[in-house]
Amino acid sequence: MAGKYDDIIHLERPVSRRHPPMPMEERAAQFSPFAALTGYEGVIREAARLTARQIELDEDALQLLNEDLKRLAELTEPAGASAAVELTWFEPDALKLGGEYRTQTLSVRRVDPVYRLLELEDRSVIPIDAILNLRLL
Repeated sequence: MAGKYDDIIHLERPVSRRHPPMPMEERAAQFSPFAALTGYEGVIREAARLTARQIELDEDALQLLNEDLKRLAELTEPAGASAAVELTWFEPDALKLGGEYRTQTLSVRRVDPVYRLLELEDRSVIPIDAILNLRLL
């Protein structure tokens, strides 16, 4: 049985006189993976990243937090005074709905009841409404 390509199957590979053979490294580069959708993997990773919802405190927890905030305000009342606290607060995520809870030992300069903020020694602020737990040290 004669095949369709029997006349050329055993011929040698043609070699160009004008173009030298390509080095193996360059030939391999032709077949390297190609990312058709640049940035797609990052979008998938971001979508898979989990965030937490902010917990809403009940009345009893709010009462305890308000008492701790009053004590903290009294401690930081004199100008230049600061107080150390262990604070757990909700920090919203910049890219998606939700955020994460952070717990740190911080030095508080001032409690601002009007704008409902805690001003820290480094001049950063934390909204009082974001606080889950506050413990004076």
